Amino acid sequence: MKQIEFTTQGTCSKLITVTADDNNVIQQVSFLGGCPGNLQGICRLVKGQKIDDVIDKLEGIRCGAKPTSCPDQLSQALRQLKGRV
Repeated sequence: MKQIEFTTQGTCSKLITVTADDNNVIQQVSFLGGCPGNLQGICRLVKGQKIDDVIDKLEGIRCGAKPTSCPDQLSQALRQLKGRV
């Protein structure tokens, strides 16, 4: 198992915690701050998914005029987590 606590930038959420198994399957995701309902939905949807699949789907999503979003920040956290041994 591997885990990351990722400090977000440019979003209402402040921190994302992600745990994945050794096969890069997401086991748990939680956000600190942000829109609770939307983020709970994202957490449930990505649980059990492969890291690469989630990155492909979420990377580049913007929140209004902001250059990033909570889903985009999750994709960045997953990129960092994937690189860990």
